[in-house]
Amino acid sequence: MAKNKTTETISSVTDFVNAVKDPIKRTDSLQVIELMQSVSGFEPKMWGPSIIGFGSYHYVYDSGREGDMPIVAFSPRTTGLVFYLSCNPEEREKFLNELGKHKSERGCVTIKKLEDIKIPVLKKMIQATLKNRKAVHSKTK
Repeated sequence: MAKNKTTETISSVTDFVNAVKDPIKRTDSLQVIELMQSVSGFEPKMWGPSIIGFGSYHYVYDSGREGDMPIVAFSPRTTGLVFYLSCNPEEREKFLNELGKHKSERGCVTIKKLEDIKIPVLKKMIQATLKNRKAVHSKTK
């Protein structure tokens, strides 16, 4: 079975964020870290080389493949800030309609900068993801 590419690492979140070249993305990343940490109660950790995650949950697919993933996460990418959030589909659509300027596909929501969105809606999406993960995955930590 293939090994998961996205795993928690011991790399420094601070070093990673300080290396972000775009000053707006760097500043926005620091704000997102503060928001996700305060809402989730979890410390930020690097997952793979470029994802900042908070908390973790264990999943097992019907195929037998299993692993751990962050409960909520984001990554400052070239295209913008990519959020990995998983609330239920009805809530997701409602939140996305209220969020502001964004692009979304599957479980990802991408924004160019924080000033383009409503932070209270992002906060609600983070809270809904935490609730959803805990309801679906009993080994959430």
